[in-house]
Amino acid sequence: MNYNAVKQASTYLQTELEEKPEIGLILGSGLGVLAEEIENPVTIPYKDIPDFPESTVAGHKGQLVAGQLKGKQVIAMQGRFHYYEGYSMKQITFPVRVLKELGIDSIMVTNAAGGINENFQAGDLMIITDHINNMGDSPLIGKNDDRLGVRFPDMSNVYDQSLIAHAEECAKQIHINVQKGIYVGNTGPAYETPAEVRMLRTLGGDAVGMSTVPEVMVAGHAGIRVLGISCISNMAAGILDQPLTHDEVIETTEQVKESFLKFVKQVIETLPQR
Repeated sequence: MNYNAVKQASTYLQTELEEKPEIGLILGSGLGVLAEEIENPVTIPYKDIPDFPESTVAGHKGQLVAGQLKGKQVIAMQGRFHYYEGYSMKQITFPVRVLKELGIDSIMVTNAAGGINENFQAGDLMIITDHINNMGDSPLIGKNDDRLGVRFPDMSNVYDQSLIAHAEECAKQIHINVQKGIYVGNTGPAYETPAEVRMLRTLGGDAVGMSTVPEVMVAGHAGIRVLGISCISNMAAGILDQPLTHDEVIETTEQVKESFLKFVKQVIETLPQR
């Protein structure tokens, strides 16, 4: 990753932003509605930011939205980038580097995912406790720049245990039932076959998707605290006798948006300082 490119993008954003952000938000398919809750928003299209990729997937608006959410200064990616779009791992994770350079301490990464755990059902929210990188690639491959992080980063607590406990407590406070589990990152864009889903369940996966893992690895490398939340938008292939479509993903996230918004806002409002 080119540190000069990170600096150039962050310098541009600093001229556009009115306040320094504390918390980063990466909003997955159908979950960009959270950005509409931000007060006094400053909206910056990705195309205006030096070296930023552009979102090409339905349900991803393709802009940064910064402002106040429940009394905290946040900056939200309303739409993310995916490996299957043809971007490199370094391009996918470039925004995380830029958010770190802007000064964020914590990041909340959200996604829509297929349920592998047969105790789950479509519409559940799952706190991510760990992940399996099944993408066959890593954003950390290549020459390491010590200004961005150490050569061999520890991933044993990449999903911050204190944030997981905090999120669980928030769910109890607002009477929302949440699941906990392990997220598997696949490349996509094809959905998994039933045989692949059985394999991933054997490996310990609870949900599967096509994002999140690269961004979380880079956040861990950069020393950012991570909280991950999946919206189980459908049950994975072979569990229910029905075809899988992106329309179903968007439809389910629309149905659960009130619970999702309530939960995330409670987490942010009461988020403890590091």
